Amino acid sequence: MKQATTKAVPDSIEATLELLAGADYLADRSLATVLFLALKMGRPIFFEGEAGVGKTEIGKVLASTLGRRLIRLQCYEGLDVAAAVYEWNYAAQMISIRIAEAGGEGDRERLTHDVFSERFLIKRALLQALEPDAAGPPVLLIDELDRSDEAFEAYLLEVLADYQITIPELGTIKAAKPPIVVITSNRTREIHDALKRRCLYHWVGYPSAARELEIVRTKVPGISNMLSVQIVDFVQALRKQNLFKSPGVAETLDWAQALAELDAVALDPATVSDTLGVLLKYQDDIARLEGGKVKELLDQVQAELRAAE
Repeated sequence: MKQATTKAVPDSIEATLELLAGADYLADRSLATVLFLALKMGRPIFFEGEAGVGKTEIGKVLASTLGRRLIRLQCYEGLDVAAAVYEWNYAAQMISIRIAEAGGEGDRERLTHDVFSERFLIKRALLQALEPDAAGPPVLLIDELDRSDEAFEAYLLEVLADYQITIPELGTIKAAKPPIVVITSNRTREIHDALKRRCLYHWVGYPSAARELEIVRTKVPGISNMLSVQIVDFVQALRKQNLFKSPGVAETLDWAQALAELDAVALDPATVSDTLGVLLKYQDDIARLEGGKVKELLDQVQAELRAAE
C-alpha cells in the first residue's frame, strides 16, 4: 500500500470516517467512533470478529492514510520473544569474539560488554515499534493474537502496560511516544480480560447488505449493478446457512472479481457452482450446496429482488 504524507490524527468522528474512506475503507459510525477515541486517548484498540471482515485492513489503512510506518506482527502458535521482540546475532558475536582473541584482547568483561551492544541486536516487531520515527509513532498491527499462546499474551500485557521492553544485557528501552496499536482476533480462543482492559474494544461483524454492496462497487469498479446486487444478496443468504465457515467480505470481493473476470452479467446455478471454491474454503460447505441448494438460494434471492422493485 502506498505511503501517504504524514498527517495528524483525526480530530472528530466525521474526520475519522473521511480518513478511512480516503483509502476506500467504508466503515460504520460505531467503528469510526471507537477508532477516533483510541487515537485521541492513546489506547490500543482490540478488533474481534470473524475472519475476512476487514480487521487487519484497518491497521493497514491507518498506516497508509496517516503516513506512518506499518509494523505487522503476525501471531502463530509458538511465537516467542526471539521472533516477536529481539534476539542476539550469535554468529556475528562469535566472529567478533574470535577476532578480538586473535588480536590479543584479554579483557573478558570488556569483550562481553562489546558483544552485547546494540550493533549485535536483531530487533523484531515489538522492539521496532518502540523506536522513534520522524514520521511519528508507527502503527503496530498485532494480527490474529488468538493464534498465539497464552504465555506470549502475558508478555504482551507487560509491553502494553508501559510501552517498554527490558533487555537484561542492555537495560530498559521505553518508547518516547507510544505506537498506534491495533490488535485483531478471530476468536478461535478467548483473549484474557487483563489484556482487553488495556484496550478499547470493537466487534467487527459482517456488514449489512447495503454497506457490502457499496464495498463491492468501490473495490471492484466496472462490475454491473445487477451482478453486484445479486452477488451481495446471495452471500448474505449464504451466511444464514449452517456452514462451517461463512464467507467474509474478503471472499465476497474475491468472488465479485472472479465473476467480473468471467464476464458474467448475472448469477445462474452453473456459474455459482463452478466458482464456489472462490467463495467457500471448506469442502463440507461446498458439498452442502450441491444438488438443488444453489438454485434454491438463487430463486430466493431473485424473488426478494423482484419484491423490492
